[in-house]
Parts: sequence; structure tokens; C-alpha cells
Amino acid sequence: MILTVAWRNIWRNKRRTLITAASIFFALFFALMMRSLQIGTFDKIANDIVSSYTGHIQIHQEGYWDNQSINNVFDRDEKLEQEILKVKNIKAIVPRLESFALASTGENTKGCRVSGIIPDVENKTTKLKNTVVEGNYLTNNDQGAIIGDGLAKYLNISIGDTIVLIGQGYHAYSAAGKYAVRGIVHTSSPELNNNIVYLTLSNTQELYSTENRLTAISIILNDNGDITKIKKKILKLLDENIYEVMAWDELLFELKQLIDSKQDSSTIMLGLLYMIVGFGVFGTIVMMTSERWREFGLLVSIGMKKIKLMLIVFIETLLIGFLGIVFGFAISLPIIFHFNKNHINLTGDAAKAYTDLGFDPVMVFSNNPDFMISQIYIVIFIVLISVLYPILKLTRLKPAEALKK
Repeated sequence: MILTVAWRNIWRNKRRTLITAASIFFALFFALMMRSLQIGTFDKIANDIVSSYTGHIQIHQEGYWDNQSINNVFDRDEKLEQEILKVKNIKAIVPRLESFALASTGENTKGCRVSGIIPDVENKTTKLKNTVVEGNYLTNNDQGAIIGDGLAKYLNISIGDTIVLIGQGYHAYSAAGKYAVRGIVHTSSPELNNNIVYLTLSNTQELYSTENRLTAISIILNDNGDITKIKKKILKLLDENIYEVMAWDELLFELKQLIDSKQDSSTIMLGLLYMIVGFGVFGTIVMMTSERWREFGLLVSIGMKKIKLMLIVFIETLLIGFLGIVFGFAISLPIIFHFNKNHINLTGDAAKAYTDLGFDPVMVFSNNPDFMISQIYIVIFIVLISVLYPILKLTRLKPAEALKK
């Protein structure tokens, strides 16, 4: 009965109900759009860079990350790799040998990053083969190279041309080699596209005279929810005097700071948005309470208990909030899921701004339910705070005085 009365009451003044529900709807709609876009875009940036470069977790020699010299390498231990693979939630491990070299062809030269990979393993984890836009992917025994499209354009080379790599090898050995270009890749990281050269791991070890050594083992997880826990488990398998284990947010500290700062600014914007909506909802409830004060006095004077009247007012407010939440999700979810599958490609100055930062100029909406649920909690909190006013007013209600209004 109480629920029926509350439902009928909110539609006695349709305009007031619709205005209040609409304010909640628009707040929730814009909050969901904003958070979905921001979380989705930065998750894509992080995942692209993590999967194609550092991995969610990276194992390297102690001190390598601060001094990325070819001399800071460690012996590859395949038995140890198999032990690490047994840790729960680890999808794959990717052995790599990476260093720097001068890439040259004809009169054109440019500094580049040489990444020695096991082609089959790399492709299973980072899908590198899918990024080949011209030519072919490397085979495990390939003597050639694949390079980023930005580097290919700068050096003015194409498939079948030869690229010369010159650098410094292990313990000051000279490093020089010629490699036929097998393929050209376009990754989601513009920075990699402009300077990356991929060789097979064995070719890279031969180029830098490192024998069976690696600079890093990148670890790819099924999800990144428990990186800290997995990192601790990996550390137990290693000699901490030799190896160092770092999570992606330690390796890419500047990226993590950028994401955190954007999230903080978004939180402030959402806070302001919800504050405005909160005052709107509160003002509506104050107005509703004032308009119905005589009605409340009459109901109490004919025998209705104040606690029951408070419950009706409480349910009325919740119903209005529920209407705003339902319509907010009904409108926003189809848009979120559509743009989660169909990414927005930026153009012009916006694309250039993303590219200059080293990011793929794409905007993605996230469909992660966690941030959606948190918005529901915020709206419910606003409604509960607002409904305190009429409840507190009703505790001091005097029927005789209320009937005079």
C-alpha cells in the first residue's frame, strides 16, 4: 500500500517529478559517457604499450632499467621460464634482447631500437604479425628484418631493400650487420613505428655478441587486476641479487602519472557535475516539502503515524532517483557498447596531439561494469542525503501549525 501511495504521489505533479528525474538522468548520462571514454581510451593506450613493449611485468638484470646497456644482460634459463609460466594468471612470457643501433641505407641514417624476438612467441602474445602492412612476417630462422613504417619512410626503403645496423655489442664488441627488409609494420604506438627494427632473437644475439643472453623477459597477464600479487610470486622464484622485477606502472612511470592526472581531473569534473545535480535535487525536495506541508499536517491529524509518512516520502524520493537511473542507463549503454566495438578515429589537430605524445589517435569507450556501478552508488547517495531534509522536518511537524499554512 505504501509503495502504491508513493508511486501515485510522485505523479500528482508530473512536471516536478520529470524535472528531478531528468536532472539525475543527465548527470548519470554525462558521467557514464565521460568515465567510459576516459577509462577506455587510457586502458587502450596502456594495454597497447604494455603488450607491444614492456609487458605487464618485466624481469631484467638488477639495474638494467636505469642503465639500458647491452652489457646489462643475463643468461637465458628456459627451465626458469617454465616455472614462471606455472604462476596463475600468467598468459605468456616473451624473451627479448633489445638495444640501440644506427640504421642506414644509402645516404639516410637514423637511430633505432633493435628488438630481438622469437617470432612465433611474439605473435602469440602481442599479435605482431597482424601489424604487418606490407611484406611478410618473420619466421623463426629468418635472416631478415621487419621495421616500423615511420622508419621505412624516413630511410626511403621498401620490401627487399637492405638495411645496415651499426652499434656497440657486448663488452665493447663491434656490432654490424646487413638485413633484407621482409616486412613493414604499423603498430599502435607511433613512437615504435618511427624507430623499431625487429630481428629474430638468434640474429640479435649474433649481432651484439651476447651468446644465449637476454635483456628482459616480458610477462603478459590474462588480466592486470592482481599484478602486485603475481609480482611477489615471481620474485620468490628468482635471485633478487641478480634479477629485478618491475610492473608496467613502474616501467612507464610518466604514462602512469599522465593517466592518474587525467583521472583526477575527471573526478573533479564529475564532482562538480554531481554537486550541481545534488543541489537541484535537494532544491526540488525542499520545494516539494514546502508545498505539501499542509497535506502532511492533515494526514498526521487524522491519525497517520509520522514514521509511516516519513517512509512514504523516502520511497517517493527513491522512486524518482530510480527513474533517473533507469533512463540514464537505457540511453547511455547502447552508445557505450557501440563505441566500444567501433572506435572513434581522430583526425586533424586532435590526431596530431595524440601522435605527438606517442599514442594511437583513437578514442575507445570502456564497458567495464565497475565504474558504472560506482555511478549508481553516487546517485543513490545524493538521493539519500537529499531525503534527510523532509524526514528531519517531519520529526518536528505540528499538525495544528501545519494546517494554518
